Amino acid sequence: MPEEELIELKFRIYDGSDIGPFRYPPTSTVATLKDRLLAEWPKDKKITPKVANDVKLISSGKILENNKTVSQCKMSFGELGLITMHAVVQPSLAKAKTEKKIDEAPQKNCACSIM
Repeated sequence: MPEEELIELKFRIYDGSDIGPFRYPPTSTVATLKDRLLAEWPKDKKITPKVANDVKLISSGKILENNKTVSQCKMSFGELGLITMHAVVQPSLAKAKTEKKIDEAPQKNCACSIM
C-alpha cells in the first residue's frame, strides 16, 4: 500500500506571526487542524481563542468548513509546497451576544455617603 503524501501547512495569525509548519494527511479534517492550532496557539498573545470553533481558517479567500478534509480544500492549491492558511479568531455569535448584553446592562449608580 503506497504511503499517503502529507500536506505541509502553516497558520498565519492576526499579528503576522506563524504557527507551524505541520504535516497532515490529506484525510485530516479542518476541525482537526483547528484543534491542533488551538493546542499550539502562543500563550503570550492578546487575542486567544477559547475553543476551536472560535477559529476560522481561510485559504485562497475562502473560509474552510469544519467537515471538509485537507484534500478537499487543496483543490486550488495545486502542487505547491508549504501552504499558508490565515487563522482568524472570531468568538461564537452566542458568546458575543451574551457579552454585549452584559456591556449594555444598565449600570446602577450607588451614591453612598460616609459620615
